[in-house]
Amino acid sequence: MASIWVGHRGTVHDYPGFSPSVDAEAIRKAIRGIGTDEKTLISILTERTNAQRQRVVQEYQAAYGKELKDDLKGDLSGHFKQLMVALVTPPAVFDAKQLKKSMKGTGTSEHALIEILTTRTSRQMKEISQAYYTVYKKSLGDDISSETSGDFRKALLTLADGRRDESLKVDEQLAKKDAQILYNAGENRWGTDEDKFTEILCLRSFPQLKLTFDEYRNISQKDIEDSIKGELSGHFEDLLLAIVHCARNMPAFLAERLHQALKGAGTDEFTLNRIMVSRSEMDLLDIRAEFKKHYGYSLYSAIKSDTSGDYEITLLKICGGDD
Repeated sequence: MASIWVGHRGTVHDYPGFSPSVDAEAIRKAIRGIGTDEKTLISILTERTNAQRQRVVQEYQAAYGKELKDDLKGDLSGHFKQLMVALVTPPAVFDAKQLKKSMKGTGTSEHALIEILTTRTSRQMKEISQAYYTVYKKSLGDDISSETSGDFRKALLTLADGRRDESLKVDEQLAKKDAQILYNAGENRWGTDEDKFTEILCLRSFPQLKLTFDEYRNISQKDIEDSIKGELSGHFEDLLLAIVHCARNMPAFLAERLHQALKGAGTDEFTLNRIMVSRSEMDLLDIRAEFKKHYGYSLYSAIKSDTSGDYEITLLKICGGDD
């Protein structure tokens, strides 16, 4: 069965002649030796798919009675450690942990919340919610509720429910109707009916939304983005704009997030690690193409100039090539 975490435009593919026991032993040696053999760790973990890495994790546990992630944590440090641990984490658990991190401690990282909840499919969201409950013994919805408020909270909860239509079929009548509802809820009234925006943007499929945005333009002579910016504000506005961006072109949305993570003073490794790891088997090739198209230089060169050491080597291997 094809995994819901694997697409056709990834940079990481199944390793031919894969043997979990051979890999587990090589990793054990790399960690146990005098000084860690990072080269071996990197080459094994970046050249296997997540499904293969999970089999190595099981084999490692069976052979040595230890969790591979714990041994990596004990042996590595910094951003390199976080990246390597991310690689051996199952995708749904990884997303659950990223969501928890973005809601933990002082202040909420709304950008990370928005990015994860807008870019995952309904089926992925259902798995993430299950993983969240398994790891934290609390529902994702409860945590979102206690960390956010207002229309932003409502929309996040709708997305976290994983009820977005996934069908590729589009309905022209529905698009016309939804566009009119959005127009009546915003541009065409005194005050805005936020719930209508949430309902349509959080539940319709992306292809359906694209058609709706075309119809919206016909009715209002404006792009939906401009109406959202004019009518709404704060994190709710950010969230709806992210959905519009994803519906129009998700790889471009993620390329923009990577660009923000890599530009200016200091790197946002939290975002960089998340997108590189979570999209490496989905659509990283498309994200790379959009990056080059929008910024005039390659994602590979941006990573190269902004990171260093084993961390850089690992990211470049996941990136898979220069454009």
